[in-house]
Amino acid sequence: MGVVEELIQGREAFELREWATAYDRLQGLDASGVLAAEDLSRWATAAFLLGRNDTCAEVLQRAHKAHVADGDLASAARCAFWLGLTSMLAGNAAVGGGWFARGWRLLEGSQEETVEAGYLLLARGLQQVHGGELAAALETASEIERIGRRFADANLITMGLHQRGRALLLLARVPEGVALLDEAMTGVTADDVAPVFAGMVYCSTIEACQEISDFARARQWTSELSRWCDAQPGLVPYTGQCAVHRGQIMRLEGALAQAVEELRLAHRRYLDAGSTAAAGLALYERGEVHRLRGEFAEAEDAFAEASSLGYEPQPGLALLWLAQSRTDAAAATIQRLVTETQGPVHRSKILPAAVEVRLSSGQVDEARSASEELTMLAEQLGCAALKAQAAYARGCVLIAEDDPGAALPELRTSWRAWVSLGAPYDAATVRVQIGRACRGVGDEESARLELTAAKRVLAELGARTAAEQVETLLGRRTPDGLTAREVEVLRLVATGKSNPAIAADLVLSEKTVARHLSNIFAKIDVTTRTAAAAYAYEHHLC
Repeated sequence: MGVVEELIQGREAFELREWATAYDRLQGLDASGVLAAEDLSRWATAAFLLGRNDTCAEVLQRAHKAHVADGDLASAARCAFWLGLTSMLAGNAAVGGGWFARGWRLLEGSQEETVEAGYLLLARGLQQVHGGELAAALETASEIERIGRRFADANLITMGLHQRGRALLLLARVPEGVALLDEAMTGVTADDVAPVFAGMVYCSTIEACQEISDFARARQWTSELSRWCDAQPGLVPYTGQCAVHRGQIMRLEGALAQAVEELRLAHRRYLDAGSTAAAGLALYERGEVHRLRGEFAEAEDAFAEASSLGYEPQPGLALLWLAQSRTDAAAATIQRLVTETQGPVHRSKILPAAVEVRLSSGQVDEARSASEELTMLAEQLGCAALKAQAAYARGCVLIAEDDPGAALPELRTSWRAWVSLGAPYDAATVRVQIGRACRGVGDEESARLELTAAKRVLAELGARTAAEQVETLLGRRTPDGLTAREVEVLRLVATGKSNPAIAADLVLSEKTVARHLSNIFAKIDVTTRTAAAAYAYEHHLC
């Protein structure tokens, strides 16, 4: 086969996204001297998409030097951009920043606006989004899109739309932001966008959907990303993200065992791609699934390894400590997270855990405050899963405040939402609280129905610790129509505690304790604390 024929085949393989073939053909022709600058760019792109980052950098640097030698500074600036971007995606932020700076310097003497300036603005916009400079990020993204439309460059149009959407989401302007993300995705699904940008937009869009708890949209785009990756044999970048997102969806759908394996795969793929920092996300997500399955040692190991890679394993680790009865450690960490976490989107990911930990540590007022903020954010962001979490939080707080009747409508709202989202673990968790609330209003038979149904689902999903906890609740029958709270008060009466002491232990007012005692005395037909204590011992409530 002649050199020309091999070059044509290499170019055709590139257009067909047969990255390994394109790489082999173009690399094989390197010594012949027939590779033009565009062919070097193709070879470098194929190398990057095959996970061969060193070769990618080497070839791009050669192209960059050739453009400088020819006096084509605009093309040299574009090479500098790609060197910066691929370095940044590989986790080498300092190297990437240096190449971006060189790209801007090469354009300093240009008298006219160039499309390359739009590309270099992409890096600035990404830095602004991650740095929380959201107003500046919106302006930069609009400028990127403007330049893209001027030069009819689909990459810039798509990335400008996407960056604007991400910034708007972080500003809690969710409908506007989501609309822009979807618009940007039309360029990706129509194959108008270069593969490197397409992969970035896919993964960033799904990540954004996860951040705002828009699980329906995340599920849809994850399916599309899987097909996109599968259609490109040998693809290495983005396959780690794809596996993480599949694992997140599996966890939502209750496929916990499969989620663990998918997240193991994600971790390996991140390492294969040289993205050790990003591997921390896969480890954190795996730790979360282990926690739900009651595999606490495995969860602790995954969280520790994520932390060693620079990924903070919170709030999952705090919830693990809570499950291990390390309540003080969990409460201290949650307080830190609530204090330092900024922005509505990021706070919405912390507050559900804050409610749970604070209730378990007896901080009912603080839990109510977190619940109220979560409710406000759920209305502001508007996503179904977040509204379900907020309703659940309100119900749990009302149970803690000894108002199970008011808790029931909130909990049933949450349960219906999780069922409609296809989230069996979350739905079962809510049913446990519905069972507790039913017991709290004296409806023991309904409580047992709810708890039995929740236990069955949790056991089927492999969440053995949660199922065992429900089994414990099922074993607690209350005699003579006593509510669960009344049994708690009666137990403390039997230990000889006064009303003020009982109020302090249960985080109740003395007036509420007195009302409970009045109800207890009436139900068990006694008139003194001594008789009530005797009843508690006779019925094995102590």
